[in-house]
Amino acid sequence: MTDTTPRPTLEEVAARAGVSRATVSRVVNGGDGVRAPLAERVRQAVEELGYVPNQAARSLVTRRHDAIAVVAAEPESRIFADPFFALQLRGISKELTAHDNQLVLLLTEGRDDHARVGRYLAGGHVDGALVFSLHLDDPLPALIHRAGVPAVFGGRPGWGDGEPAPEPTVYVDSDNRGGAREAVRHLLALGRTRIAHITGALDQTSAADRLDGYRDVLPDGDPALVAHGDFTPSGGDRAMRELLDRRPDLDAVFAANDLTAVGALRVLREQGLRVPSDVAVVGFDDMLPIAEQTEPPLTTVRQDIEGMGRLMARRLLARLRGPATHSGPTAPATGVILPTTLVHRASA
Repeated sequence: MTDTTPRPTLEEVAARAGVSRATVSRVVNGGDGVRAPLAERVRQAVEELGYVPNQAARSLVTRRHDAIAVVAAEPESRIFADPFFALQLRGISKELTAHDNQLVLLLTEGRDDHARVGRYLAGGHVDGALVFSLHLDDPLPALIHRAGVPAVFGGRPGWGDGEPAPEPTVYVDSDNRGGAREAVRHLLALGRTRIAHITGALDQTSAADRLDGYRDVLPDGDPALVAHGDFTPSGGDRAMRELLDRRPDLDAVFAANDLTAVGALRVLREQGLRVPSDVAVVGFDDMLPIAEQTEPPLTTVRQDIEGMGRLMARRLLARLRGPATHSGPTAPATGVILPTTLVHRASA
Protein backbone atom coordinates (compact mmCIF):
# COMPACT_ATOMS: atom_id res chain seq x y z
CA MET A 1 0.00 0.00 0.00
CA THR A 2 1.38 3.41 -0.97
CA ASP A 3 0.99 6.64 0.97
CA THR A 4 -1.74 7.75 -1.46
CA THR A 5 -3.80 4.55 -1.20
CA PRO A 6 -6.93 5.02 0.91
CA ARG A 7 -6.94 3.13 4.18
CA PRO A 8 -9.29 0.14 4.23
CA THR A 9 -12.60 0.79 5.95
CA LEU A 10 -14.71 -1.19 8.36
CA GLU A 11 -17.21 -1.76 5.55
CA GLU A 12 -14.51 -3.28 3.32
CA VAL A 13 -13.48 -5.65 6.09
CA ALA A 14 -17.12 -6.65 6.56
CA ALA A 15 -17.51 -7.31 2.82
CA ARG A 16 -14.30 -9.38 2.69
CA ALA A 17 -15.37 -11.46 5.71
CA GLY A 18 -19.03 -11.75 4.61
CA VAL A 19 -20.37 -10.40 7.89
CA SER A 20 -22.10 -7.25 9.09
CA ARG A 21 -20.32 -4.04 9.98
CA ALA A 22 -21.49 -4.48 13.59
CA THR A 23 -19.87 -7.91 13.77
CA VAL A 24 -16.54 -6.50 12.56
CA SER A 25 -16.78 -3.69 15.11
CA ARG A 26 -17.35 -6.13 17.97
CA VAL A 27 -14.37 -8.27 16.94
CA VAL A 28 -11.84 -5.48 16.40
CA ASN A 29 -12.93 -3.70 19.58
CA GLY A 30 -12.67 -6.79 21.75
CA GLY A 31 -16.39 -7.25 22.30
CA ASP A 32 -18.16 -10.53 23.10
CA GLY A 33 -20.97 -12.38 21.42
CA VAL A 34 -19.33 -13.33 18.11
CA ARG A 35 -19.03 -17.02 17.28
CA ALA A 36 -15.47 -18.26 16.89
CA PRO A 37 -15.66 -19.10 13.15
CA LEU A 38 -17.03 -15.63 12.33
CA ALA A 39 -14.45 -13.93 14.53
CA GLU A 40 -11.67 -15.83 12.77
CA ARG A 41 -13.01 -14.75 9.35
CA VAL A 42 -13.00 -11.14 10.51
CA ARG A 43 -9.44 -11.38 11.86
CA GLN A 44 -8.28 -12.92 8.58
CA ALA A 45 -9.93 -10.12 6.58
CA VAL A 46 -8.33 -7.51 8.86
CA GLU A 47 -4.91 -9.02 8.23
CA GLU A 48 -5.40 -9.35 4.47
CA LEU A 49 -6.56 -5.76 4.06
CA GLY A 50 -4.17 -4.24 6.60
CA TYR A 51 -7.06 -2.62 8.46
CA VAL A 52 -6.11 -0.46 11.46
CA PRO A 53 -8.96 0.33 13.88
CA ASN A 54 -9.64 3.98 14.63
CA GLN A 55 -8.44 4.41 18.22
CA ALA A 56 -10.88 7.20 19.03
CA ALA A 57 -13.83 5.15 17.82
CA ARG A 58 -12.55 2.10 19.63
CA SER A 59 -12.26 4.05 22.87
CA LEU A 60 -15.90 5.09 22.60
CA VAL A 61 -16.92 1.43 22.42
CA THR A 62 -14.53 -0.08 24.95
CA ARG A 63 -13.95 2.95 27.21
CA ARG A 64 -10.29 1.94 27.01
CA HIS A 65 -7.40 3.91 25.55
CA ASP A 66 -4.81 1.10 25.51
CA ALA A 67 -2.40 3.63 27.02
CA ILE A 68 -0.65 3.48 30.39
CA ALA A 69 1.01 6.40 32.17
CA VAL A 70 4.41 5.66 33.67
CA VAL A 71 4.98 8.27 36.36
CA ALA A 72 8.54 8.68 37.62
CA ALA A 73 8.86 10.88 40.69
CA GLU A 74 12.33 12.05 39.70
CA PRO A 75 13.77 14.85 37.54
CA GLU A 76 14.67 14.13 33.93
CA SER A 77 18.41 14.36 34.68
CA ARG A 78 18.15 11.48 37.16
CA ILE A 79 15.87 9.25 35.07
CA PHE A 80 18.13 9.27 32.02
CA ALA A 81 21.42 9.05 33.96
CA ASP A 82 20.62 6.17 36.32
CA PRO A 83 20.60 2.71 34.65
CA PHE A 84 18.19 1.45 37.32
CA PHE A 85 15.39 3.43 35.71
CA ALA A 86 16.36 2.29 32.21
CA LEU A 87 16.04 -1.34 33.31
CA GLN A 88 12.70 -0.78 35.02
CA LEU A 89 11.33 1.12 32.02
CA ARG A 90 12.52 -1.62 29.69
CA GLY A 91 10.62 -4.23 31.67
CA ILE A 92 7.48 -2.08 31.70
CA SER A 93 7.77 -1.33 27.98
CA LYS A 94 8.22 -4.99 27.04
CA GLU A 95 5.10 -6.04 28.93
CA LEU A 96 2.94 -3.19 27.63
CA THR A 97 4.10 -3.76 24.06
CA ALA A 98 3.26 -7.46 24.34
CA HIS A 99 -0.32 -6.44 25.18
CA ASP A 100 -0.54 -3.69 22.51
CA ASN A 101 -0.56 -0.84 25.03
CA GLN A 102 1.17 2.51 24.63
CA LEU A 103 3.54 3.89 27.28
CA VAL A 104 3.14 7.56 28.22
CA LEU A 105 6.12 8.75 30.30
CA LEU A 106 5.42 11.51 32.83
CA LEU A 107 8.27 13.02 34.88
CA THR A 108 8.04 15.28 37.89
CA GLU A 109 10.58 17.95 38.81
CA GLY A 110 8.53 19.90 41.36
CA ARG A 111 5.12 20.72 42.80
CA ASP A 112 3.93 22.31 39.57
CA ASP A 113 4.67 19.06 37.77
CA HIS A 114 2.71 17.09 40.37
CA ALA A 115 -0.36 19.20 39.67
CA ARG A 116 0.13 18.79 35.91
CA VAL A 117 0.39 15.02 36.22
CA GLY A 118 -2.71 14.94 38.43
CA ARG A 119 -4.69 16.93 35.85
CA TYR A 120 -3.51 14.70 33.02
CA LEU A 121 -4.48 11.51 34.83
CA ALA A 122 -7.87 12.93 35.85
CA GLY A 123 -8.49 13.92 32.22
CA GLY A 124 -9.12 10.33 31.15
CA HIS A 125 -6.19 10.06 28.73
CA VAL A 126 -4.91 6.72 30.05
CA ASP A 127 -6.33 3.52 31.52
CA GLY A 128 -3.97 3.29 34.48
CA ALA A 129 -0.68 4.40 35.98
CA LEU A 130 2.60 2.75 36.93
CA VAL A 131 4.40 4.86 39.53
CA PHE A 132 7.93 4.48 40.88
CA SER A 133 10.67 6.22 42.87
CA LEU A 134 8.23 7.80 45.30
CA HIS A 135 9.47 9.95 48.18
CA LEU A 136 7.83 10.01 51.61
CA ASP A 137 6.32 13.48 51.20
CA ASP A 138 5.24 12.87 47.60
CA PRO A 139 1.68 14.01 46.83
CA LEU A 140 1.41 11.73 43.78
CA PRO A 141 -0.36 8.78 45.49
CA ALA A 142 -3.12 11.09 46.76
CA LEU A 143 -3.41 12.83 43.37
CA ILE A 144 -3.67 9.49 41.59
CA HIS A 145 -6.25 8.28 44.08
CA ARG A 146 -8.36 11.40 43.55
CA ALA A 147 -8.08 10.98 39.78
CA GLY A 148 -9.69 7.55 40.12
CA VAL A 149 -6.97 5.90 38.01
CA PRO A 150 -5.98 2.29 38.80
CA ALA A 151 -2.32 2.27 39.78
CA VAL A 152 0.51 -0.07 40.64
CA PHE A 153 3.55 1.27 42.51
CA GLY A 154 7.16 0.28 42.00
CA GLY A 155 8.56 -0.03 45.49
CA ARG A 156 6.66 -0.10 48.74
CA PRO A 157 4.94 3.28 49.07
CA GLY A 158 5.56 5.29 52.21
CA TRP A 159 2.80 7.53 53.44
CA GLY A 160 3.44 10.83 55.17
CA ASP A 161 2.06 11.70 58.58
CA GLY A 162 -1.71 12.02 58.46
CA GLU A 163 -1.86 10.88 54.82
CA PRO A 164 -4.12 7.81 54.44
CA ALA A 165 -2.95 5.08 52.10
CA PRO A 166 -5.18 4.82 49.02
CA GLU A 167 -6.98 1.49 48.88
CA PRO A 168 -6.30 -0.91 47.38
CA THR A 169 -2.54 -0.31 47.31
CA VAL A 170 -0.84 -2.59 44.81
CA TYR A 171 2.95 -2.53 44.62
CA VAL A 172 5.95 -4.56 43.47
CA ASP A 173 9.15 -4.35 45.49
CA SER A 174 12.32 -6.29 46.25
CA ASP A 175 13.31 -7.68 49.63
CA ASN A 176 15.47 -4.66 50.43
CA ARG A 177 15.73 -5.41 54.13
CA GLY A 178 16.51 -9.09 53.67
CA GLY A 179 19.05 -8.35 50.96
CA ALA A 180 20.82 -5.87 53.21
CA ARG A 181 20.94 -8.42 56.02
CA GLU A 182 22.54 -10.95 53.66
CA ALA A 183 25.15 -8.41 52.54
CA VAL A 184 26.18 -7.51 56.10
CA ARG A 185 26.24 -11.15 57.23
CA HIS A 186 28.55 -11.92 54.33
CA LEU A 187 30.95 -9.19 55.46
CA LEU A 188 30.86 -10.53 59.02
CA ALA A 189 31.61 -14.02 57.70
CA LEU A 190 34.72 -12.59 56.03
CA GLY A 191 35.92 -11.53 59.49
CA ARG A 192 35.16 -7.83 59.08
CA THR A 193 34.33 -6.11 62.36
CA ARG A 194 34.05 -2.41 61.48
CA ILE A 195 31.38 -2.45 58.78
CA ALA A 196 30.13 0.90 57.51
CA HIS A 197 26.94 1.65 55.62
CA ILE A 198 26.36 4.37 53.04
CA THR A 199 22.61 4.89 52.85
CA GLY A 200 20.46 5.88 49.93
CA ALA A 201 18.02 8.77 50.04
CA LEU A 202 16.22 8.06 53.32
CA ASP A 203 12.97 9.66 52.17
CA GLN A 204 12.51 6.53 50.04
CA THR A 205 11.41 3.24 51.56
CA SER A 206 14.05 1.20 49.71
CA ALA A 207 16.85 3.14 51.40
CA ALA A 208 15.14 3.04 54.80
CA ASP A 209 14.61 -0.73 54.48
CA ARG A 210 18.27 -1.31 53.59
CA LEU A 211 19.39 0.73 56.58
CA ASP A 212 17.04 -1.31 58.77
CA GLY A 213 18.53 -4.53 57.38
CA TYR A 214 22.04 -3.29 58.24
CA ARG A 215 20.91 -2.47 61.79
CA ASP A 216 19.14 -5.84 62.13
CA VAL A 217 22.54 -7.53 61.88
CA LEU A 218 24.50 -4.84 63.76
CA PRO A 219 22.03 -3.53 66.35
CA ASP A 220 24.84 -2.15 68.53
CA GLY A 221 26.87 -0.73 65.66
CA ASP A 222 28.78 2.54 65.94
CA PRO A 223 26.63 5.42 64.57
CA ALA A 224 29.82 6.92 63.16
CA LEU A 225 29.90 4.03 60.69
CA VAL A 226 26.70 5.21 58.97
CA ALA A 227 26.87 8.01 56.42
CA HIS A 228 24.02 9.37 54.30
CA GLY A 229 24.13 9.12 50.51
CA ASP A 230 21.59 9.63 47.76
CA PHE A 231 21.93 6.61 45.42
CA THR A 232 24.44 8.46 43.17
CA PRO A 233 28.21 8.07 42.62
CA SER A 234 28.80 11.60 43.90
CA GLY A 235 26.80 10.79 47.03
CA GLY A 236 28.90 7.65 47.54
CA ASP A 237 32.09 9.66 47.05
CA ARG A 238 31.06 12.26 49.61
CA ALA A 239 29.85 9.72 52.18
CA MET A 240 33.00 7.59 51.83
CA ARG A 241 35.17 10.63 52.61
CA GLU A 242 33.05 11.36 55.69
CA LEU A 243 33.40 7.77 56.88
CA LEU A 244 37.17 7.73 56.46
CA ASP A 245 37.45 11.01 58.36
CA ARG A 246 35.39 9.62 61.25
CA ARG A 247 36.54 5.99 61.23
CA PRO A 248 39.78 5.55 59.25
CA ASP A 249 40.01 2.03 60.69
CA LEU A 250 36.82 0.76 58.98
CA ASP A 251 37.32 -2.53 57.14
CA ALA A 252 34.11 -2.95 55.12
CA VAL A 253 31.38 -0.90 53.45
CA PHE A 254 27.85 -1.91 52.50
CA ALA A 255 26.68 0.63 49.91
CA ALA A 256 22.96 1.23 49.35
CA ASN A 257 23.28 0.65 45.60
CA ASP A 258 25.88 -0.05 42.93
CA LEU A 259 26.22 3.60 41.90
CA THR A 260 26.98 4.52 45.51
CA ALA A 261 29.57 1.74 45.58
CA VAL A 262 31.20 3.20 42.44
CA GLY A 263 31.76 6.50 44.26
CA ALA A 264 33.03 4.72 47.38
CA LEU A 265 35.50 2.59 45.39
CA ARG A 266 36.85 5.71 43.69
CA VAL A 267 37.66 7.32 47.05
CA LEU A 268 39.20 4.17 48.51
CA ARG A 269 41.46 3.86 45.48
CA GLU A 270 42.39 7.54 45.74
CA GLN A 271 43.27 7.08 49.42
CA GLY A 272 45.55 4.14 48.63
CA LEU A 273 43.28 1.55 50.31
CA ARG A 274 43.15 -1.88 48.69
CA VAL A 275 39.81 -3.59 48.00
CA PRO A 276 39.10 -6.10 49.43
CA SER A 277 42.24 -6.67 51.51
CA ASP A 278 41.98 -3.34 53.38
CA VAL A 279 38.29 -2.57 52.87
CA ALA A 280 35.68 -4.98 51.49
CA VAL A 281 32.79 -3.42 49.54
CA VAL A 282 29.30 -4.75 48.79
CA GLY A 283 26.67 -2.95 46.71
CA PHE A 284 23.00 -3.47 45.94
CA ASP A 285 21.21 -3.91 42.55
CA ASP A 286 23.67 -5.96 40.42
CA MET A 287 23.28 -3.61 37.48
CA LEU A 288 25.28 -4.94 34.56
CA PRO A 289 27.72 -3.89 33.25
CA ILE A 290 28.43 -1.55 36.21
CA ALA A 291 29.01 -4.30 38.78
CA GLU A 292 31.30 -6.27 36.46
CA GLN A 293 33.35 -3.27 35.31
CA THR A 294 34.25 -1.75 38.67
CA GLU A 295 37.81 -2.31 39.89
CA PRO A 296 37.65 -4.85 41.39
CA PRO A 297 34.32 -6.33 40.16
CA LEU A 298 31.60 -5.64 42.70
CA THR A 299 30.03 -8.12 45.08
CA THR A 300 26.42 -6.98 45.27
CA VAL A 301 22.85 -7.90 46.11
CA ARG A 302 20.94 -8.73 42.95
CA GLN A 303 17.36 -7.61 42.45
CA ASP A 304 15.50 -8.32 39.20
CA ILE A 305 14.90 -4.71 38.16
CA GLU A 306 13.58 -5.44 34.68
CA GLY A 307 11.42 -8.24 36.08
CA MET A 308 9.95 -5.80 38.61
CA GLY A 309 8.93 -3.52 35.74
CA ARG A 310 7.31 -6.37 33.85
CA LEU A 311 5.44 -7.55 36.94
CA MET A 312 4.20 -4.02 37.66
CA ALA A 313 2.74 -3.78 34.16
CA ARG A 314 1.33 -7.29 34.33
CA ARG A 315 -0.47 -6.62 37.59
CA LEU A 316 -1.93 -3.34 36.32
CA LEU A 317 -3.20 -4.95 33.12
CA ALA A 318 -4.77 -7.71 35.22
CA ARG A 319 -6.60 -5.09 37.29
CA LEU A 320 -7.86 -3.41 34.13
CA ARG A 321 -9.24 -6.69 32.80
CA GLY A 322 -11.55 -6.93 35.78
CA PRO A 323 -12.04 -9.32 38.68
CA ALA A 324 -11.69 -12.42 36.54
CA THR A 325 -10.63 -13.50 33.07
CA HIS A 326 -10.90 -16.67 31.06
CA SER A 327 -7.48 -17.69 32.36
CA GLY A 328 -8.55 -17.40 35.99
CA PRO A 329 -8.89 -14.73 38.68
CA THR A 330 -6.64 -11.72 38.70
CA ALA A 331 -3.91 -11.25 41.28
CA PRO A 332 -5.04 -9.91 44.67
CA ALA A 333 -4.74 -6.17 45.24
CA THR A 334 -1.76 -6.38 47.56
CA GLY A 335 1.98 -5.88 47.53
CA VAL A 336 4.47 -8.36 46.11
CA ILE A 337 8.01 -8.64 47.51
CA LEU A 338 10.50 -10.28 45.16
CA PRO A 339 13.53 -12.17 46.52
CA THR A 340 17.11 -10.91 46.27
CA THR A 341 20.37 -12.84 45.89
CA LEU A 342 23.94 -12.02 46.89
CA VAL A 343 26.27 -12.18 43.85
CA HIS A 344 29.89 -12.88 44.85
CA ARG A 345 32.65 -11.08 42.97
CA ALA A 346 36.11 -9.81 43.90
CA SER A 347 35.29 -6.75 46.04
CA ALA A 348 34.21 -8.78 49.09
